[in-house]
Amino acid sequence: MHALLTEKKTQFEAAIENLHKELSVLRTGRATPALVEDIQVSAYDSVMEIKGLSSISAQDAKTLIITPWDKSMLQAMEKGVRDADIGLSPIVDGDHIRVVMPQMTEENRKKMVKVVKEKLEDARIRIKGVREGIKEMIIKKEKEKEMSEDEKFKILDELDKLTKEYSDKVGEIGKIKEEEIMTV
Repeated sequence: MHALLTEKKTQFEAAIENLHKELSVLRTGRATPALVEDIQVSAYDSVMEIKGLSSISAQDAKTLIITPWDKSMLQAMEKGVRDADIGLSPIVDGDHIRVVMPQMTEENRKKMVKVVKEKLEDARIRIKGVREGIKEMIIKKEKEKEMSEDEKFKILDELDKLTKEYSDKVGEIGKIKEEEIMTV
């Protein structure tokens, strides 16, 4: 692979990483700390994420346990989860918050799959945007005589293969997430 593409590969990786992050917060009916860890909470005269204020664990497939390090934050965290509008109902249970995942209906699962498809399309668009930026840079270098026309076409061909590789990764990630959502 050409050094220019190796250098720009991190932009493709960033698009995939962003997709993983976006999909991790989608509810699949299975309890996972990723559902709540980025929820914003008013704490200590600022806004912080729950993951910075507590430990989050999955007690079982349907229950999350949020244990704040500072017990005075219990009410603020409960309010943050409730206000996040992700369909979860937190319950203060002693010195921790219990979040029981509601049952996913077939209709909810289908809606969630539509959201996944939208996020996959957004990721593909980001990947194509990265491709276009690199392509413009290559064409500019060729016009400024920093590379030959043959080299330009060779790099563009490699760029197309790299773009396809990352688009295929997006498809694989989406397929796995859809199966996860539709599994009862």
